[in-house]
Amino acid sequence: MLEISELRKRFAGGPDAPGGKVALDGISFTVRPGEMYGFVGANGAGKTTTMRIVMGVLQADSGSVRWRDRPLGADDRTRFGYMPEERGLYQKMRVAEQIEYFGRLHGLGPAAAKKAADDLIERLGLTERRGDAVQALSLGNQQRVQLAVALVHDPEALVLDEPFSGLDPLAVDALAGALQERCRSGVPVIFSSHQLDLVERLCDSVGIVSGGRMVATGTVAELRAAEGDTLRVVVRDPAPGWADGLPGTVTVAGDLHTLRTAEGDDQEILRRAMKAGRVEHFGAEQPTLTEIFKEAVA
Repeated sequence: MLEISELRKRFAGGPDAPGGKVALDGISFTVRPGEMYGFVGANGAGKTTTMRIVMGVLQADSGSVRWRDRPLGADDRTRFGYMPEERGLYQKMRVAEQIEYFGRLHGLGPAAAKKAADDLIERLGLTERRGDAVQALSLGNQQRVQLAVALVHDPEALVLDEPFSGLDPLAVDALAGALQERCRSGVPVIFSSHQLDLVERLCDSVGIVSGGRMVATGTVAELRAAEGDTLRVVVRDPAPGWADGLPGTVTVAGDLHTLRTAEGDDQEILRRAMKAGRVEHFGAEQPTLTEIFKEAVA
C-alpha cells in the first residue's frame, strides 16, 4: 500500500505574505494495491504539492510517505510512474525514440525498451505518430506520449497529476483503459483531476482536499451514503403553487417542474404532486460526486 500520513508543508512568504503559505495541513490517505484513487480539489488546494512530496520533488515539513509498510525511499521512487503537472517531454525527439529513451533511463535494456515502447504505442493509439516529433503532436497525443513515458518501465505504482487535462473523449478512453489494465494487475494508481464525472466513473476511492486539508475521503458509495439520498419529483404542467409549504427547491424547465428535497413525508409529497399534474418521475437519487464536492468544500 501507498500510505500518506499527516503531511504538512509551508512555503516561505514574501512581502505580501510574511508568514508564508500553508500548502498542506495534515494530509492523510491510503491507496491500496489495484485501487484507483481520485484526488480532487480546487486549484491551490494542495494536490500537486502532495504528489511532489510523494515523488521526492519536494520535502515535507512533517509527516510520512510509506510504501509496503516502510518509508518510501529513492530506490522505490525509480519504480514508480510519475506524470507531473508540467509535462516533461523532449519536443524535438520522435515519439518512439522518446519512449524508448525513458525506458533506458529506468534501466531497461535496448530490446526490452523497444518492445515496451512498441506495445504502448499500439495500446495508446500512437501507431501513426510514432515517427513524428513531439512538437508536431496535438495536446491529446502529447498526453498519450507522456503517459507512455510513465508506463514504459512497468511501474509498481502510478502517481499522475491531471493526466486527463484537455483531452478529447477518444484520448480519455485510451488513457483510462491503460490505467484500468494496470489496476487489474495490482498496481495502485493515484491521479488528480477537475473532471469529477470521470473520477466518479473510474475511481474506487476518492479524496477531496480543500485548503491543504482532507475534507472527505472514502469510496464513492461511502461518500454518497454519508450525504444521504435526495427525493426528485418531476411534474408536468402542475397547478400554480403546488409545492408551496413543501421542503426542498423547485426548478422549472418549460412545463416540467422538478422538486428536490432530502426531507419531508414522501407519501404526502407524492399525493400533492399527483393532485397537481402528471407525475413523470418520483424516486430517490444519490448525490453526484460534483454535488458531494461542492458540499465538502463549502
